[in-house]
Amino acid sequence: MNRLRIPLTALFLAAAFALPAGAQQTFESIEQALGRSALFSGASGPQSVNWIDGGRRFSYLVYNPNTSRTEIRSSDPATGADALIFDGQGLTFPGTDQPFEYESFQWTADSRHLLFETDFRPIYRRSGIADYYYYSLGDKTLRLVADDAGTAEVSPDGRSVGFERGGELYRFDFATGTETRLTHDASPGIFNGRFGWVYEEEFGLAQAWTWSPDSRHIAFWQEDERGVPLFQMSDMSGQTAEYITLKYPKVGQTNPIMRIGVADVTTGALTWLETGEHPDSYIPRIYWTAEPGQLAVVWMNRAQNHLKLFFFDVKTGQRRLVMEERSDSYIDAYNFFEGISHHMMFPAGQKEFYWLSDRDGYRHIYRYGYDGRLLNQVTRGNWEVTNVHGFDARAKTIYYSSTEASPLERQLYRVGVDGRGKRRITTESGTHRIDMGPDTRYFINRWSNVSTPTQVVLRNQDGRVVRTLEDNAGVRRNTATYAYAPRVLKKFRTAEGHDLDALVLYPIGFDSTKTYPVVLDIYGGPGSQSVYNQWESSMWRQYLAHAGYLVVSVNNRGSSGYGRDFEKQVYGNLGELEAADFAHTAAWLKSLPYVDGGRLAIRGHSYGGYMVLYTMTAHPGVFQVGLSGAPVADWRLYDTIYTERYMNLLGANEAGYVKSSPITRADRLQGDLLLVHSLLDENVHVQHTFQFAQALISHRIDHDLRIFPPGAHGVAWDRNSYLYLYRLYIDYLKEHLN
Repeated sequence: MNRLRIPLTALFLAAAFALPAGAQQTFESIEQALGRSALFSGASGPQSVNWIDGGRRFSYLVYNPNTSRTEIRSSDPATGADALIFDGQGLTFPGTDQPFEYESFQWTADSRHLLFETDFRPIYRRSGIADYYYYSLGDKTLRLVADDAGTAEVSPDGRSVGFERGGELYRFDFATGTETRLTHDASPGIFNGRFGWVYEEEFGLAQAWTWSPDSRHIAFWQEDERGVPLFQMSDMSGQTAEYITLKYPKVGQTNPIMRIGVADVTTGALTWLETGEHPDSYIPRIYWTAEPGQLAVVWMNRAQNHLKLFFFDVKTGQRRLVMEERSDSYIDAYNFFEGISHHMMFPAGQKEFYWLSDRDGYRHIYRYGYDGRLLNQVTRGNWEVTNVHGFDARAKTIYYSSTEASPLERQLYRVGVDGRGKRRITTESGTHRIDMGPDTRYFINRWSNVSTPTQVVLRNQDGRVVRTLEDNAGVRRNTATYAYAPRVLKKFRTAEGHDLDALVLYPIGFDSTKTYPVVLDIYGGPGSQSVYNQWESSMWRQYLAHAGYLVVSVNNRGSSGYGRDFEKQVYGNLGELEAADFAHTAAWLKSLPYVDGGRLAIRGHSYGGYMVLYTMTAHPGVFQVGLSGAPVADWRLYDTIYTERYMNLLGANEAGYVKSSPITRADRLQGDLLLVHSLLDENVHVQHTFQFAQALISHRIDHDLRIFPPGAHGVAWDRNSYLYLYRLYIDYLKEHLN
């Protein structure tokens, strides 16, 4: 499903603007810089792309300034023919004169109908409640098929829509116009077909159910969260405080209990699938296999270092164990940072499945038969597969992205399922993002590097450019008008003898005979990556460069792209190695003649905010200023799935939990620290910041604290609060670092 919802920052920062006259101008304020975010980012090509007609066309969204409407159009990759599909002209909600508006849409398999999502009301990061309307392109009719539904999806045969409402699953049949309820046992704390907060947030899915390929069954998660503790947040905006509660399991606490059900949409019969494993465990993924009526269920223990794959007969509930894997650290079910939702793939028409695993030290593709026998390792080498984009069943080839060219790049490759005939498809240095058609004949390629703004091209399966969709020539013109600080990629060796990749933005008007303050901009969490060979478009960083700062970021230990040992050495001991690498980065910077070693700042948000606190307490005096947004302060206060994945269970690693908390070293803090948090942060609760501030106060250590009453994990809640936040950061740097 393609959503039109736009992040808060883009909502008010990406508007068109007229550039002031003159060459190489600089920004006068952070507000001016943030208000011109499109200046260096440019356009990203077709929006909300859907491949239709089996990959022979793709649809996309575009705003038509002549009609002031957003259009759904289609393009033929082979001919370039472009056609209007839908613009909503004269269309109203049924039975009203209200103009029809929508947030997202999905296609039916026949590419003749659309299912629109309207009136979306968000719940968590990915989920919400909406109304769903079915539109026929042939007779231009629009009808409501589901109201107040959490998720909805057209069946593969296009004859019905499945949806979840109020913790129950339903099916709407187009032929009869009737709604059938498929489940009947939801109650307070028990629901079918949707996730609570922790599963959605940490396993990356919003829709807790899936159609079978033959449209006969819906498999779904049932969640029982009655034993999960409540966390309470306070909304102070009214005359009387409103207390918002959330089922949120913290480390060591009771998790939701999951089981998998399968509904026969014709008969209404329900089958419950039991893995037979300990109930205090996880089911992060389910998949329909190419065998009719066969469901694959992925089970993981609570520590997430033991995985089992079961195949179930959905009619009888009979199961068999197909594959099992153990790890000394943790096993990933998906990768949030690379945008890959699945590490297991079950291609249609193939009695084989594929698995992304780092069992040989690097993440590679493994090919299995349905009997659980390993057929072969498809890719191998001292590099990582980062995403799988498509399977060509006829040619028996796989298309995937990897770090083979460089950990700082993402390039597209093709290889036979037997591991032979590997070929690199994209050739330009840089970071390539791939949107491939289901038949693998064409793909949309968005790429950039440190010297090239985002290019959007349509390519065929051999990598030949069919046509350029966006060259962002305007961005190049803008860099001639406004002073621009490009990324400069660096590599340095630490005192411990390991190499780290970094990026540097040099101050505008840089003079190597002068010295400059530095802002180390970090995240640092396990599996993430901060430094890529790609175009720099952050206006926060650009403004810092305009204001006379060096801006630096680094791929610390724990980052992805460098193999299992580099990434997972932080396991059970979060903070220590990452902070050591930030201190090593500071030492490297101080060795440069143009760096003022007495004016170093470190800034991060979320895990980055945690690393600011950890670094400044574990390595006091290295950084003179810290900017910490929404930080974790004690992993015992964070959720079970994320934390126990990287820290092990509390009972097995209590000393590690104590050591990883900067609260235990609050008395060592040196320098000026700004803490920023929102009262309504449902992810990293404000409790973290309050407990760290309490520890500082107990040791009579001064600090600065800014609490945003509303706002979620991003702290800011609207345009003015966003501008206020970044003005706060800039003013703090100017006061304490300059």
